[in-house]
Amino acid sequence: MKKIHLLILQSFIRPFIVTFCIVMFVLLMLFLFKYIDDLIGKGFEWYVILQLIGYQCAVQISMAMPLSMLLSSIMTFGNLGESYELVAIKAAGVSLRKAMTPLFILVGFFSLSSFLFSDYILPVVNLKMGSLLYDVRTKKADFLIKAGVFNNTIPGYSIRAKSKSKDGKILYDLMIYDQKNGAGASSVLLAKEGYIYNSMDNGYMILKLKDGIRYEDSRVNNSKTYDPRQQFTRFKFEETEQKFDMEGFQMKRTDENLFKSHHAMLNLRQLKVYTDSNAMQLDSVGNTLFREVRNFYNINSPYFFPTDSLKPKHLAVVKPFKDFTKEIVPMQERLQVISNAQGQVRYIQDVINNKLPEYELYNEKDIRYHLEWHRKFTLAVSCLLLFGIGAPLGAIIRKGGLGLPVVMAIIFFLIYHIISTVAEKSARDSALEPIWGMWMAIIVLTPLAIFLTYKSTSDSALFDVDQYKIKSQKIITWLKNKLKIIKPADKN
Repeated sequence: MKKIHLLILQSFIRPFIVTFCIVMFVLLMLFLFKYIDDLIGKGFEWYVILQLIGYQCAVQISMAMPLSMLLSSIMTFGNLGESYELVAIKAAGVSLRKAMTPLFILVGFFSLSSFLFSDYILPVVNLKMGSLLYDVRTKKADFLIKAGVFNNTIPGYSIRAKSKSKDGKILYDLMIYDQKNGAGASSVLLAKEGYIYNSMDNGYMILKLKDGIRYEDSRVNNSKTYDPRQQFTRFKFEETEQKFDMEGFQMKRTDENLFKSHHAMLNLRQLKVYTDSNAMQLDSVGNTLFREVRNFYNINSPYFFPTDSLKPKHLAVVKPFKDFTKEIVPMQERLQVISNAQGQVRYIQDVINNKLPEYELYNEKDIRYHLEWHRKFTLAVSCLLLFGIGAPLGAIIRKGGLGLPVVMAIIFFLIYHIISTVAEKSARDSALEPIWGMWMAIIVLTPLAIFLTYKSTSDSALFDVDQYKIKSQKIITWLKNKLKIIKPADKN
């Protein structure tokens, strides 16, 4: 390998690794900010949080890879241009295209790896991530008693403690309302002190109470009718235990098979199987709907038949008419004909309204399956495209570091992201075909990549401010000369 190729590879790999880590960190922080309310206060083990972050890092590669490819390519060739190393390379007789050949091979390898990742690894990661995030979000917050505030998180109980110890395990002046048998407070327990600990299997929270009293109203179903023989029971105790079921506060893992049919958790082979199966269901719903309403699309009237082949032999084809009910239908039959037509229209509307939700469900699945199928390829192609924009753009602006290259990278990536997001949403809403929705950003930006590549190979100063100042001065001078010529002509 030539030293020039080795120099360019070393200049590219270092910024790529740094920018990839920075972008991944930013995307990870956005994810944590989004789900911070679902993570705090639920008592997760450290490995659950670490597992969730690891899965999210793998999911965010689909966005971090193109952005870091664009940013690192601009920084690499901007640094080479700013230090005049690109000029030295060209002076040595090596064109920019030949100097970029190893980078094209490297980026091609990254693109192929991203395609294989999106097809084989990403569906599995999405499955693990989706099931874990579902369990995290559905888990209840840990049981926590605040001093002087009633806690109603345990179903059927309302608990209040006047104060508690520093470690939170000992509660003082407890009041517990048992509401399991109805909405009213049929059972009230008062205790001076309570100690909290968990059972061996962590399935129950046990509250060891000391020096208290329990009041129970024995009325059946909290009846409000007066009963002279009703009982009101009072129990005094020195020490007792109250057991609370904490099953709802524990994190239970959902069966991952429930999420396997989601479009984001399928590879290309599985997407084809699900797409074919869904297409059969879609055709079945359409055929069922057609069979139910097709008889009503025929004109079942003895007065008119569109062709002689459909006309019974004992009837004649009528002459053309403008108003069927007035010119063809007799007066005594008009009301019945209109009533029958309205009934048929209502029947067709009912059939369509009943079948439409099912048809829309299968149609939405079909669109999402096709979108996901194209997404497997767009990730790889987007890496090539954004490198094709970033490398010549860095060679043109000839600025390194984290200043102008970062600004330019963010601008072009936002353009790419906005176009792809809007087009994909339009495809989901059936305004565009899935192929156009997923490839729209690449189609729009490919001519720009070709244009920038042409300008960089021809040593164009596309972003040279001085060049535009010189051209603008020439235009102003030309306009002044024109005005001087026109003014004497006006005086004459």
